[in-house]
Amino acid sequence: MPLDPLSDPFLALSARTGRFSYGAPRAASFAEGGGRLFFLRSAGPTDPYDDLWVLDTATGEERQLTDCRALAPKRGELPLLERQLRERVRLVAAGIGSYALSGDGRFAVFALYGRLFRVATSPDGTPQPQEIPAPGPVFDPRPNADGSRIAYVSEDRLYVVDCDRDVTAQVSPEDGARWGVAEFAAAEELGRSRGHWWAPDGRTLLTARVDESALPRHDYGGGFAYPQAGGPNADVRLWVLGEGGHVRLEWDTAAHPYVTDAAWESDTEIRFAVQDRLQRELLWLAADPASGITRVLSRTAHALWVEQVPGTPAQLADGRILSPGETVDGGTQTLLVDGRPFTAPELNVRSFAGEFEGSLVVEAAFDEPADQHVVLVDPASGTARPLTEGPGVHAAVASAGALLIVSAVPGAQVRRTVRVSGGRERELRSLAEPLPYAVAPRFARVTEHRLPAQVVLPRGHAAGELLPVLLDVYGGPGAQAVTSDSRAQQHRQWWADQGFAVVTVDNRGTANVSPAFAHAMYRDFSRTTLDDQVAALRELGSLHPELDLSRVAVRGWSYGGYLAALAVLRRPDVFHAAVAGAPPTDFREYDTAYTERYLGLPEENPEVYDADSLRGDAAGLSRPLLLVHGLADDNVHPTHTFRLSEALTEAGRQHELLTLPGVSHMTPGGVREQLMTHDLGFLKRVL
Repeated sequence: MPLDPLSDPFLALSARTGRFSYGAPRAASFAEGGGRLFFLRSAGPTDPYDDLWVLDTATGEERQLTDCRALAPKRGELPLLERQLRERVRLVAAGIGSYALSGDGRFAVFALYGRLFRVATSPDGTPQPQEIPAPGPVFDPRPNADGSRIAYVSEDRLYVVDCDRDVTAQVSPEDGARWGVAEFAAAEELGRSRGHWWAPDGRTLLTARVDESALPRHDYGGGFAYPQAGGPNADVRLWVLGEGGHVRLEWDTAAHPYVTDAAWESDTEIRFAVQDRLQRELLWLAADPASGITRVLSRTAHALWVEQVPGTPAQLADGRILSPGETVDGGTQTLLVDGRPFTAPELNVRSFAGEFEGSLVVEAAFDEPADQHVVLVDPASGTARPLTEGPGVHAAVASAGALLIVSAVPGAQVRRTVRVSGGRERELRSLAEPLPYAVAPRFARVTEHRLPAQVVLPRGHAAGELLPVLLDVYGGPGAQAVTSDSRAQQHRQWWADQGFAVVTVDNRGTANVSPAFAHAMYRDFSRTTLDDQVAALRELGSLHPELDLSRVAVRGWSYGGYLAALAVLRRPDVFHAAVAGAPPTDFREYDTAYTERYLGLPEENPEVYDADSLRGDAAGLSRPLLLVHGLADDNVHPTHTFRLSEALTEAGRQHELLTLPGVSHMTPGGVREQLMTHDLGFLKRVL
């Protein structure tokens, strides 16, 4: 692989700017009822080191609270736990990865290369970050209500630092389990990346106890226990660690082993959500921290799987319970209040962001799944009032007195607007590199299933000129590739400018169209994915005569890599070359929470897993195939690619294999751009 392909101006810029993310505000959170907005941001478009900032929403004044280069000039190694969590949440930035605020907003704490820091956030005076001596390496520090104590994890043990007395104590038992962390399934698949929570009293902790002793262990990505489909899961329990003793929360962990969320409602009540192994039922439970006794607050069930709405279940200010639901025909995702339909069926709800000025804030789509809007919903009537309009993807962070709206619209830069109670607006500055391309995708809904699709053509393309097709897709559940977010189109335009018509299709099973659309992939990855992609490609060929369907390449990563290999193995009549990056080639070897949700248990549905495995198709390969895999991939293990390559070799089928030492599933640090140049060379050679 040529390691100096970055003479291409766009790829060089993409690599230097962290794919145009460095300098952009992220990890925003409000304090003081919206009076202040905290966020992480680096110093500019080529600076990867994120620092902590705060915006006074009344005056618009920004203050930098940390200088991570001065605090850790020698940088140092990230603790293994933090490296793994950054992989789980797809974080490419350096410097401060995350922070946590005390309940009163007076302090922020963070870890920097395994060292513990606390910084006062009050507006008066110059912030002076203070390093707190702590046995390390420190991971996921969290302050209590007044910032006087900090809980953190080190080497799978939970510690508490008393900042006033300069005393550190281990508070978790020494029993061989992991304390205070989120297990792989929770962080990668279930949306929970933390494992300990302070009570409002500032003295008591709720913590996860994770026993992974029954799991197989893998060496990739630093070594960890991996829950493989059909095999054992981590045994996760919740414990209250208090000054008077330890109490375990009681629920049927055999029936509902997954903990998807947890929080303290008050000193006398904990709220947490659990799911069964196949994720057909979501229970929201209330627990008494003194006795561990729990009761059910809400129950959501589905015959296939519960399609969760982030932010729910939740309790509204008036005491009613908000939970996820869908219309009878599965046409839209809705919200339920006390178990009854609440939001209008034309509003396809994607997340609940909180409450602002007495209204519910939701992210939702109307009739176009490529767009997303921020909508205020009246808590009494359910009437919706959009705050954003036109094509684009708009997201929100909400508090009672302020609202942050992040707007990524076609052909424009991303805007971040803070709307303060009373109608004032502030702009949250981005220092990121301006997006170089004003891309104009041609959107369509195609086939009888109305699949979202888009085509990107080279800039300056001459009408009537035939172009080879590059299918640039993901295709897997839980993700969306066809979007009007301007950030998602930048690399597609580069590919188009290399002489391709770049086609992207969201087949049935992908996210954000409707629950019925997502559920269509149930126990059928390969046939649904491939049939939809082929049908969409043919219809797009009739709509766009520029597409030369006699020269079709497909390129993808992760599930997209699976789709790319699947395409040339099973439909060589349609697809003429493929680049398959990090493909899961046999889902028996992928993780439990993702795979079993869609395919069921392997021992109960062996024919489903057989149908979706690629290794049995190896003898049929007749088209050029490039397999690519990072050797430090702890998500889709390199053995997936190695075993497919082995099957191809045994069948005498020529293919190419590129392994990337030290590279994880994220392909950070310019690796993605290097791969683009390598893949381009391969496709031009074989098409």
